[in-house]
Amino acid sequence: MSDNHTLTNIFYKNYLPSFISKKTVALSLYLTFILSLSILSVASAAQNSMPTDDEINANLKKFVAVKLKTDLSQLSENQRQMLSLLRDAAMIMDDIFWQQAYGSRDKLFAKWPKQSIQKLLAIHYGPWDRYSGDKPLFAKGGIKPPGANFYPADMDKRELEVAGQDNPALISPYTMVRRSANGKLISIPYHQFFATEHKLAAEKLRKASGLAQDPGFKRYLILRADALLNDDYQASDFAWMAMKNNLLDIIIGPIEIYEDKLGYKAAHEAFVLLKDMAWSKKLEMYAKLLPSWQKQLPVPQAYKQDSPGAESDLGVYDVLLYAGDASATRAIAVHLPNDAEVQLIAGSRRLQLKNAMEAKFNHIVKPMARLLIEPSQLDHVSLQAFFNNTMYHEIAHGLGVKKLVVSKNSVESALKENSWMVEEGKADALGLFIAAKLQQKEGWPRDKLLDSLVTSFTSIFRSIRFGSSSSHARANLIRFNYLKEKKVFIRSPQGLYRIDPKRMEAALSSLIAIILRLQGDGDYAGVIKFEKKYGTIGPQLAKDLQRLQNAGIPQDAVFE
Repeated sequence: MSDNHTLTNIFYKNYLPSFISKKTVALSLYLTFILSLSILSVASAAQNSMPTDDEINANLKKFVAVKLKTDLSQLSENQRQMLSLLRDAAMIMDDIFWQQAYGSRDKLFAKWPKQSIQKLLAIHYGPWDRYSGDKPLFAKGGIKPPGANFYPADMDKRELEVAGQDNPALISPYTMVRRSANGKLISIPYHQFFATEHKLAAEKLRKASGLAQDPGFKRYLILRADALLNDDYQASDFAWMAMKNNLLDIIIGPIEIYEDKLGYKAAHEAFVLLKDMAWSKKLEMYAKLLPSWQKQLPVPQAYKQDSPGAESDLGVYDVLLYAGDASATRAIAVHLPNDAEVQLIAGSRRLQLKNAMEAKFNHIVKPMARLLIEPSQLDHVSLQAFFNNTMYHEIAHGLGVKKLVVSKNSVESALKENSWMVEEGKADALGLFIAAKLQQKEGWPRDKLLDSLVTSFTSIFRSIRFGSSSSHARANLIRFNYLKEKKVFIRSPQGLYRIDPKRMEAALSSLIAIILRLQGDGDYAGVIKFEKKYGTIGPQLAKDLQRLQNAGIPQDAVFE
């Protein structure tokens, strides 16, 4: 209070004339008292903005730390040296992603020096909770811009799209957007904005190519290095599709558009992978069935006239390292490349990430099922079904439409920021459509299909917990409410779910038809209306999600 007394004395000495009234003096004393309370209030608020240890620990407990494991004994000496270079290149993508998602990691950590807080910030790549709609983790966090740090913080989507009509580079996937001295939006290509980082990563990839014994992998590494220096990734995408026999693999560069909620910019990421040759061989038959499944889609011919690439490839891998956007999302499967032209000509690759998948099933899906699924169907939740469903989901990305029915424009450009949410919803529903077709064709026991259906239903809860900033979460919330409307499941008073497989198949068929029409028509307004109807967490679902949290079931795994 001594500082406040000093303020009062100065006020009286310099500003109160000798003839001032007693009422004025009283008012002045009152105002000074209010000023004192305000100063104390601000100081108290600043103190309270620091989260308590209990708050930090509660946030950290939402994640289970899992060490990634695999057998490296099969690697040659050359491959071990190569692995070190690939790791170095991958971690450069991590540094770039920090800049795209937030800005300066070092400045953020300086603001929050406590190690436990920094651990939490590193999980989320910034001060916003990725699993709660990007809400601030702490009082100092502020609001996350929809376009993250790809754009000026004061820019809105309308300004970008108007300016993008005259300067298409502004909405290119491979540019950062900033303001010029006169306030005009300007685009800076990634290979220039991140010139130092891209050059170093390209150098690491070229050195790794010198150690590669597989000619296809060698060519891919060289072309990917070139792409980092000119932002033209198509040639390296074709090269990645062409290679088949390499044991080590790396996915690297600006790839997915999830981080930019405005729907334009590709975020930097990397996966360093080890291929399981035996498992991958078993999956070759599925790629050959894509054209047949395309013809059987439950929509008019106009919505299934695309021909999936005949060279589509399925593979099983162990993850050695996630970096950048891949580390923020921690996917258990990958479907690439995203380039629609490459997919139509060369197909795509679906990578099942076996060790990551197993970790998430054991630590999240399995304990979740014990709380949610009726005992009569609990045995139908299995790791094999979880693996299969993930594979079917990735295969399903290759089905449906890539171009609008009435024009050559892409679905992605028409649906804008909602395109990936719709695409993930399509893959979820079509994945189970594929499971049903396999059951019919291969004569599976009916229980095997039930495994897929019950395991998929359980996994809906896992995905919804990713939060409203996740395309996967939004898609799964829509699917849950659509299935609820179609009376696909019954929930007991004890909170246990039982699904009706026949109703499930019928509901999925109608959901697929809706989604493929939304995509084929490029119906942006229709997508917004559809999500508005089905994309809300109701009271009962909210209680069940809270039950999962109260039981200490992690929201996700963090891989070491």
